[in-house]
Amino acid sequence: MTETSRADEARPGDGLVKAGGIVFLAGAVATLATMAPLFLDVDPFPSWAWAVCMLMGVGFALSAAGVLRSAAAGRRAARESQA
Repeated sequence: MTETSRADEARPGDGLVKAGGIVFLAGAVATLATMAPLFLDVDPFPSWAWAVCMLMGVGFALSAAGVLRSAAAGRRAARESQA
């Protein structure tokens, strides 16, 4: 197997990292939207809109879980290649 074909394969944790990035971006957009009324001197959004901002943390946690899963799979593969 060549190195280029290995790079194209999906590894464990890749899906979690991608999903985490999307959720993080959704939370970032929500944060920008809820902060804008503070600077534009208009009525602020209701508290449920502020709760949507927490998606940034959820997305970060998903991505971190994906990275940890990928690292564990790499350690497992290294251990198996030594045996």
